[in-house]
Amino acid sequence: MSWRVANECAERRFGSAARKQIIMFLADRASDDGSGIWCSKGTIQRHTELGESTVKRTIGEFLKEGILVETGRRPCKNGFTVIYRIVLARVMALDRAAEPDDGTGVTVDPVQPEPGMGSSEDGVGGPRWTPNPSQTIQKPPPRERAKAVVDERFENIWAAYPKDRRRGKDACLARIADLVSEGAAPEDLLKAVQAYATESAGFTRSKVCFSDNWFRSNRWQIYLESLEAVRLRGAADRLAARVHDGVAQLAARGRALRQAGDGLERELGESESRRRTADAALRGRDWGREL
Repeated sequence: MSWRVANECAERRFGSAARKQIIMFLADRASDDGSGIWCSKGTIQRHTELGESTVKRTIGEFLKEGILVETGRRPCKNGFTVIYRIVLARVMALDRAAEPDDGTGVTVDPVQPEPGMGSSEDGVGGPRWTPNPSQTIQKPPPRERAKAVVDERFENIWAAYPKDRRRGKDACLARIADLVSEGAAPEDLLKAVQAYATESAGFTRSKVCFSDNWFRSNRWQIYLESLEAVRLRGAADRLAARVHDGVAQLAARGRALRQAGDGLERELGESESRRRTADAALRGRDWGREL
């Protein structure tokens, strides 16, 4: 572990919480020069608790941006593990996370950093507490902020969950937002919820799963996989039906061609028979004349 690399990464902006979490995990395993990082994407996923697609996408982005470079490969039981190095120059070029202190300079009547406690010219003491500066922005409570950024699609996903099993709406909406930020499509989440609602319509209360546990344990992935399997099976059935119809059409055309050939053969035979009869008649007539 290198405190130098970890501190440099901690003081920079990486664009998202997931990116910052992954780079801090890698920095925790780096040497002082940023090298010697060898851990699989599965290990990163287990320790950061992020989605597999998020980890793979973020590592790819770091490689493209030059924040990470591959320095080799290390054999393991599943094949090999890539060895990475954090490029400290690229990290130090990123914006700092902490805002710089703005110096006020020296004025003719310098402003005291704290309210005066002594007497003033008119004998009235200064205030005990400093009033809020004009640039201070009062943020709403966290719950109100969460409600303000909830997407309408997230509300539709929540509304699709069976009504008698809904629990912890704010936690569920926050979890849905996290899943979408990790790469899940809201349309897929909605389909998974609808599939679960259909499948569990006749379940007793002891066999159902409440919404907060359902989203937290990623059970939606099971239903997405089932829907994908059904889609693939339907595509295979449609393809088989098309092949069967094509074979049937070819067989019908073959029968029609055989029937047409048989008819043509019969017509040719009848024509040849008539020709022979006419030739015989002509020969008989010529023989009669000679007599």
